[in-house]
Amino acid sequence: MFLVNVRLSTIAIVEGKDLKLVDAPVSGGVKRASMGELTIMASGTDESLKSTGSVLSALSEKLYVIKGGCGAGSGVKMANQLLAGVHIASAAEAMAFGARLGLNTRVLFNIITNSGGSSWMFENRVPHMLDNDYTPYSALDIFVKDMGIIARECSSQRVPLHISTIAHQLFLAGSTAGWGRQDDAAVVKVYETLSGVKVEGRLPVLKKEAVLQSLPSEWPLDPIDDIKGLIKKNAKTLIVLDDDPTGTQTVHGIEVLTEWSVASLVEQFRKKPLCFFILTNSRALSSEKARSLITDICRNLRTAANSVENTEYTVVLRGDSTLRGHFPEEADAAVSVLGEMDAWIICPFFLQGGRYTIEDVHYVGDLDRLVPAGDTEFAKDASFGFKSSNLGEWVEEKTSGRIPASSVASISIQLLRKGGPDAVCERLCSLQKGSTCIVNAASERDIAVFAAGMIQAELKGKSFLCRTAASFVSARIGIVAKAPILPKDLGNKIESTGGLIVVGSYVPKTTKQVEELISQSGRFIRSVEVSVDKVAMKSSEERQEEIIRAAEMVDVFLQARKDTLLITSRVLITGKTPSESLEINLKVSSAMVEIVRRITTRPRYILAKGGITSSDIATKALEAKRAKVVGQALAGVPLWELGPESRHPGVPYVVFPGNVGDNNAVANVVRSWARPVRISSTKELLLNAEKGEYAVGAFNVYNMEGVEAVVAAAEEERSPAILQ
Repeated sequence: MFLVNVRLSTIAIVEGKDLKLVDAPVSGGVKRASMGELTIMASGTDESLKSTGSVLSALSEKLYVIKGGCGAGSGVKMANQLLAGVHIASAAEAMAFGARLGLNTRVLFNIITNSGGSSWMFENRVPHMLDNDYTPYSALDIFVKDMGIIARECSSQRVPLHISTIAHQLFLAGSTAGWGRQDDAAVVKVYETLSGVKVEGRLPVLKKEAVLQSLPSEWPLDPIDDIKGLIKKNAKTLIVLDDDPTGTQTVHGIEVLTEWSVASLVEQFRKKPLCFFILTNSRALSSEKARSLITDICRNLRTAANSVENTEYTVVLRGDSTLRGHFPEEADAAVSVLGEMDAWIICPFFLQGGRYTIEDVHYVGDLDRLVPAGDTEFAKDASFGFKSSNLGEWVEEKTSGRIPASSVASISIQLLRKGGPDAVCERLCSLQKGSTCIVNAASERDIAVFAAGMIQAELKGKSFLCRTAASFVSARIGIVAKAPILPKDLGNKIESTGGLIVVGSYVPKTTKQVEELISQSGRFIRSVEVSVDKVAMKSSEERQEEIIRAAEMVDVFLQARKDTLLITSRVLITGKTPSESLEINLKVSSAMVEIVRRITTRPRYILAKGGITSSDIATKALEAKRAKVVGQALAGVPLWELGPESRHPGVPYVVFPGNVGDNNAVANVVRSWARPVRISSTKELLLNAEKGEYAVGAFNVYNMEGVEAVVAAAEEERSPAILQ
């Protein structure tokens, strides 16, 4: 490095060139270089440094001028690389040693990062080892080169460098084994090969009952009454920007807006509501469009709030409980308009969907197991995929390292259950401004305790931007759950037409639920399958033919009083990139919208499966501009009453999330909303009753009034009856 600079100086003199040489090695990698945030170690003559100062300043976050002429900067760089290489190699050695001892390597990593043995390289590279992800942010071969230069220089300078020489040999061994183009953290594979262990810290699948029973007892006092009292003191309206309609799955009696003009928002603020939702459907958009949308909505909120006296509000970015969606883009957009918050709150707990956050790890319930979110089908989402189950690491992953996992705070279950709302308030008030804070929770009581503490902190002047699942919203406004709504609860006369079930979601859970629906109710429902290949990949003519065919078939079935399943073909077609996959999704969704728009028959009820599907059907096909959440058709499944401006006002609209419920969930809801099945014979009716272990009422009737009374009662109770 020094010798190269001397040679260039000699050439300049020999050729009579007026060259000014600066020796300026850098540190920070490609990412920080693109952001102009490098650390630069510059050396050279005063004249040379003066000539290049503006360029070096523009490229760097930290610029160090090293005295000693050309070569001095390279000397500093060598010392830095010596430490960096040794730290990476020693981190690999420590983690392999821990794995050999049988330690949980993720727990080991968390402990060391909070202990004296940590280093920047340890905290940055070990997550790659734990995830077994060696995407090359800095290739292993770079350290073969750098440590080799150090080895040659120490030989020429007669300085024994024992540790760095060993580190060089480790990197060289890794390169020889074929890992040279992988990330430099792959040096751990040398240790894995020699010791026969795996450092990869795959989080275990846990037994749900055992884990929940191992937690401390819940906070003994129900905070809901306290929350209602605190709300009276805290005049802030909770505004939920919902990235699909399923976020209303824990509330009732709350309004949903599907448009956000300043005039509409002013009207809403004047009502002084505790809460209202704005359906953004941003999960269906590209990252750039989602950011722009949230920016526009927040500007309108700010303008509308300034127009209504004494109006304050807290914004919740309601997102998917399995961590899919535009984070941090939407949060960044909101803050760009509303200003920096004291903290971002990350709270994806959602009991009805079986989502738990324990020790900062987010789990998805699967029968009697808790599966780390990063190991589920949801983490493989073509548009919003992720690897990390630990929420601190998830924040770091989604922010591309801008918010390091080590800087993310958390509210533990122990604090919630032993300290209560006051401890939550104290913890929130102690956070540095601009922090990111995870909320652990394993019960609705935990969320209520957090909500009460957060309101206390708001009353002390703290401001928060929340990225949460649905459970937080109901807790924050003191809503108590009520039983699922049945048709008889609405007091409406049942239409004589068939019900419409629209399925666009592609998550495996939905496919299993639809298979079960057809298995249980195939005799009574009719299916119309829409070819995704034709509506998304073929010509516009073929697309239109498929849309018209599907709409006409659905109309016929609905008029024949048959509940009808309109479903996209189940072969998932994805693009080469997340944006291409999103574009395919948009084409499919728009086709389903056009089909429903073409249906002329008023359905008895409408069930839309999947977040994007239910949003597009409500807003684009049915032209609803506002709705009221009546309650839930099933735990976690919202039931809406569409506004009078919609195409089918008064028709029950079931918003069924793609990732909620067991395999029988859709079949159960459809059965509860179905017309009573007319059995063809008394024998068949009695055989069904024996199989189902229920009684059948038999009635002697003498006039039409008696017949009508028995039929009405049977239909209301969804019960068979024999009339004579």
